[in-house]
Amino acid sequence: MGQKIKGIKIVKINFKRYLLYLMRWQLSTPILAFCMVLFLSLGTTWATVIANLIGGMIFYFVDKFIFQSRILNSSWQIKENISCVDCDNICRGYRLVESENYNKISDKNPEFRCEKCSESKSQVLRANGVIIK
Repeated sequence: MGQKIKGIKIVKINFKRYLLYLMRWQLSTPILAFCMVLFLSLGTTWATVIANLIGGMIFYFVDKFIFQSRILNSSWQIKENISCVDCDNICRGYRLVESENYNKISDKNPEFRCEKCSESKSQVLRANGVIIK
């Protein structure tokens, strides 16, 4: 689930996946409510069972996309008060940690960049074939 650095557990979160999952969760409410209204004449229990079966049939594929899609694979690390490795500005720093064909998770000396330098570095990485989503 995560690494431990000096007794602190680092949890890797893909915020794109998390945001999509939260949006998916919100979309399920009106769909399941509509099913409940549609099947309420069968009784609350059966309407709930049918609504959950329909929701499961729909959202199984949505969840599968969210949690298995390689499209959502780019992970970034953000750190406050860093010295940009390119311009030496003290600011919020960014670094690409992982994407479809790039992996710096185990990097011993991570290089953080300010937003401007990070955008420039991203362009260089893309030019070299790194897929950044």
